[in-house]
Amino acid sequence: MTQQRVKKFVGGQAVIEGVMMRGPKIMATACRKPDGTITVKEEPTTSIQDKYPVLKLPFLRGTVALFESLVIGMKALSFSAQASGEEEEEVTNKEIAITMAVSVLIAAALFIALPTWLAKFMPGAGSDHMILNLYEGTIRLVLFLLYIFAIGLTPDIKRVFQYHGAEHKTIHTYENDRPLTVEEVRKHSRLHARCGTNFLLFVMVVSIFVFAFLGWPNLVERIVSRLALMPVVAGISYELIRFAGRSQNSLVKAMIAPGLVLQYMTTREPDDDQIEVAIRALQSVRPSEEDAYEDE
Repeated sequence: MTQQRVKKFVGGQAVIEGVMMRGPKIMATACRKPDGTITVKEEPTTSIQDKYPVLKLPFLRGTVALFESLVIGMKALSFSAQASGEEEEEVTNKEIAITMAVSVLIAAALFIALPTWLAKFMPGAGSDHMILNLYEGTIRLVLFLLYIFAIGLTPDIKRVFQYHGAEHKTIHTYENDRPLTVEEVRKHSRLHARCGTNFLLFVMVVSIFVFAFLGWPNLVERIVSRLALMPVVAGISYELIRFAGRSQNSLVKAMIAPGLVLQYMTTREPDDDQIEVAIRALQSVRPSEEDAYEDE
């Protein structure tokens, strides 16, 4: 069988007044400083998967990618806060770990504990565990959408969403082998199939099906079991997003359409200065021609 040559993924994340891009070998965070100049921090792209190749297997790699994305994202946010003048110095690894732990606890309370507690109070919930799980998943999705809507009303987050749009446009330009200029980048869509927004939406939907197999035990057991199965949910969601990012199948496009629509909330049209920052970040991580493709 002939192997297909496909372009290696470049991922990214919007940060405070900047964009972080992660390529096969380098990750870089580019930020606009208060004086108008752009500063770029480059680091080698490292992963625990390099030490333990078994973690590159399908479904396992999704859980690893989620955890590493959280760590990398926190470090990029710390650097961007310092570069943009929001903070005097970058936070330490210990402070990042504490922040992540607190964030995970808050997310677990809001998107796991609260929905599974509220489900039993919904009209017609009864004792059917399938209906209860469906209610739980619906409540979780509604809370997620309300959260996105609420934070999008703040001026600071609106600017982050603009950089999010710049990130997507720039990655589209790279993936379509177009020159990385502001004029060219502006032509592309601010929506992207592999966006983290899509991933989170997939997590919401996949969790409904996965948790349905658990029945409806008491509240504590439900919370513990859902936390324990989140790596499974993340692994499945990651594979779906990865497949969707390379597929042109009409059914797959329909499957990711809700996530693309949701990105109208999590992205905004960027200005030229923001696009310039995203371009600088991607230029720093862009693989050479011989490294840009892989067999699949």
